[in-house]
Amino acid sequence: MKEFDVDNWYRKSQYQFFKTYKDPFFNITSNLDVTNLYNYCKKNQLSFSLACIFIAVKCVNQIEEFKLRIYNNKVVKFDEINIGSTVLNDDNTFSFCYFNAEKSLEIFVERGKKVIENHQKGIDFNPALNALDLVHCSTLPWISFTGFKHARKGDEGEKGIPKLVFGKFFKDGDRKKIAFSVEVHHALMDGYHVALLLEKMENYIQNL
Repeated sequence: MKEFDVDNWYRKSQYQFFKTYKDPFFNITSNLDVTNLYNYCKKNQLSFSLACIFIAVKCVNQIEEFKLRIYNNKVVKFDEINIGSTVLNDDNTFSFCYFNAEKSLEIFVERGKKVIENHQKGIDFNPALNALDLVHCSTLPWISFTGFKHARKGDEGEKGIPKLVFGKFFKDGDRKKIAFSVEVHHALMDGYHVALLLEKMENYIQNL
């Protein structure tokens, strides 16, 4: 983590405008075409849900604005962002697991399965409340939603951690799509950067 040079940032004006908002977050929901990803996972016997998480964190790390956070009222930048995701327990409650960014989809899925297996051996709610080098991720495999609102603790605007949510995948003609929600701090990025994330994710999927 290192302090980010806001004074020479091309978004300095936008940052100063939105940083004092009581609720500085905006949310965009879109449908990702995951046909190639679904087929790739089925062919190679990979976890589809872990594959979605991998692609999200891989593409997050390709966009500078998604690696910015707020710490002690200053903007900081991380070299690498990992991902924390909800995992479903047998009783339909959920807990949190944390996955490191990896070079390849196969390695991420292999190590991700071990993370989940270890979690299931000793289930712990374990929210990493103070970690900033993360994006937060959830999966709602029962719902193909068209909008999403997160629960609020009240200090989220002082951190600026992006929140991602995957929904239930559905068929659209001969394509498979999945609802995908992205919520970000407007002082740290704009709609352009969310669109860039969606574009990078779809490009990665199409080139599997």
